[in-house]
Amino acid sequence: MLDFPRWKTLGISLILLAGILFSIPSFLPTKAFESLPGFAQIKVNLGLDLAGGSHLLLEADVADLQKTQLANMEKTVRTAMRGERGADDDIAIGELSNAGGKISFLVRDQTKLDAARERLFAETQGAGLTGQRDWNIDVVDTTRIVLTPTRAGQAQAVSRAMDTARDIIDRRVNALGTREPTIIRQGSDRIVVQVPGLQDPKALKDLIGKTARLEFRMVDANADPNEAMQGRVPVGSEIVPYAKGEGGGAPFEVLSRQVMISGEQLIDARQSYDPQSNQPVVTIRFDAAGSSTFARVTAQNVGKRFAMVLDGQVLSAPSINEPILGGSAQISGSFSVASANALAISLRSGALPVKMTVVEERTVTPELGADSIEKGVIAGIIATVAVLVLMLVVYGRFGVYANIALIFNVFLIIATMAAFNATLTLPGIAGFVLTIGAAVDANVLINERLREELKRGRRPFQAVELGYTEASRAIFDANVTNVIAAALMFWFGSGPIKGFAVVLTIGIVTSVFTAVTVTRMFVAHWLRAKRPTAIHI
Repeated sequence: MLDFPRWKTLGISLILLAGILFSIPSFLPTKAFESLPGFAQIKVNLGLDLAGGSHLLLEADVADLQKTQLANMEKTVRTAMRGERGADDDIAIGELSNAGGKISFLVRDQTKLDAARERLFAETQGAGLTGQRDWNIDVVDTTRIVLTPTRAGQAQAVSRAMDTARDIIDRRVNALGTREPTIIRQGSDRIVVQVPGLQDPKALKDLIGKTARLEFRMVDANADPNEAMQGRVPVGSEIVPYAKGEGGGAPFEVLSRQVMISGEQLIDARQSYDPQSNQPVVTIRFDAAGSSTFARVTAQNVGKRFAMVLDGQVLSAPSINEPILGGSAQISGSFSVASANALAISLRSGALPVKMTVVEERTVTPELGADSIEKGVIAGIIATVAVLVLMLVVYGRFGVYANIALIFNVFLIIATMAAFNATLTLPGIAGFVLTIGAAVDANVLINERLREELKRGRRPFQAVELGYTEASRAIFDANVTNVIAAALMFWFGSGPIKGFAVVLTIGIVTSVFTAVTVTRMFVAHWLRAKRPTAIHI
C-alpha cells in the first residue's frame, strides 16, 4: 500500500496538474476564454437558472400529423398493390382517395379483392405488443376497400412522432453552437426546450418552427389553370401555393400528390452560393437510393417541369432540360445567408415529422442567476474554509495532507465537468457544496483508524499500512452506494435533478481518488524521507 514507484508518483502528479490546467478556463472572462486555442476552450456550462436563456414550450399539430399519416398510407397502398414478381402480380386499383380522414380505393378485378386485403393486412398491423391494428380494413360495395385509422394507431403515431421530433430539435439546437440544452417531452404532444445563454429566442423559434419537409414533385401539365383557380384539379393532384416572394407572380402550382423524392433521402445540406448570380443557395446531396431515383425520374421526364416544395410551399418549378445525375441539386429562392444556413441545418438534421407551435415562451435574464452564483460561491467558500480548519486542528500533519487533497479535489471536479461539457445548475451548486463537505469523510475514517492502530502499539509504518488498507474497504462500500443513488437520480430524473446527480457522481469519484490515493502518496513519501519513530495524530 505504501509502495509508490516513480512512475506512479509521476502519473498521479500529471492527473493533478491536468485538473488544475483544465479547470482554469472556467474561471476566465469571456474575452480571455475566446482567445485560448481551440483545444483549450473547454469550461463548465451554466444552466438556464444560472446563466439565463430561453424557455420554449412547443405543441404538436396533431391534425397535420394525421394528414401526413394519410399521405403515407396512400403511398403504402400504391406500393402494396404492385406485385413483387412483375406486372402479372399487380392488382389494378382506381379512384384512390384520402377524403374524410380515410383511404378509399376501388379494386378493378373483384377476384383479387381478397389478395388486396391480405397485402394490406401485413401493412396495417400495429407495432405494439398488444397486437392492436393501426388501421381497420373494410370492404364497401363489394369492390371498394376503405382503411380507417384506429385510435390506438393514431396514439402510437403521435408518440413516435414526438420522440423523433425531440431528437431532431436536439440536433438543430446543438447545431446553433449552444451547449447542453434541455429538451424533454411534456405530456403526449408537447416538448419543453431550454437553451442556457441564448437571450434572443427569435432565431431559436424560427429554426425549431420549421418542419423542413422537402419534396420533389412533378407539375401536372394536364391541369387547366382556369379550373385550378376555382379549386378543381385532376384526381391525384393538388394545389400548392408558392412561398412568399417566389413564383414570379404565379400564386400556385398544380402538383401531383405523388412524391418522387423526399428530404428523408438527403445525406447532406450546406449553405453555398450560386456561381452565376452569387446569391445564397442550399446545396443538397442524396443517398444512393435517392440519387438513383432522381436520375431515373428526371430522365423519364425531360422537357417537363418539377417543383421543389418546402413545408407545403413551392420554392421553384424549373423545367427538366436533361437528366440530373450525380445525386446533387441546388435549392434557390429569396434566401439570405442566415436563412439559407438555417434551412441547411433543418434539412441536415432531418425533417420534423409534425409541425410544432410555440405555446409558451420565457426569457430568463442572467441577473437572476448571478445572485444564485454569488450565494453558492459564498457557501462553497465557507464550507471549504470550515473543513480545512477542522481537519488542521483535529489531525495536524495528516489534516494538512487531507486539506491539500481537498483543494485538488475541487480542481478535479471542475476540470472533469468541463471535459464532459457538463452543465452546472443551481441544484448542481448544492451538490458541489455537499461534495466538499463530504470529501474528507474518507480521511476521517483513515485517520481514526490510524489512531486505533497506534493505540494498539503498532509501529508508524505498520499503523499507516493497516489504517489505509482497512479503512479503504469501508470507504469504497459507502461511496458505491452513493454512486448507485446518483445513477438512479440521473436515470429517472430530469433537468435540475440530473444536474445534481452529475455533480455528485463526479465529486464522489474525485474525492475517493484524492482522499485515498493522493493522501497515501503524501504520507508514503513523508515516511520514507523522515523515518519517524512516532506519529502524533
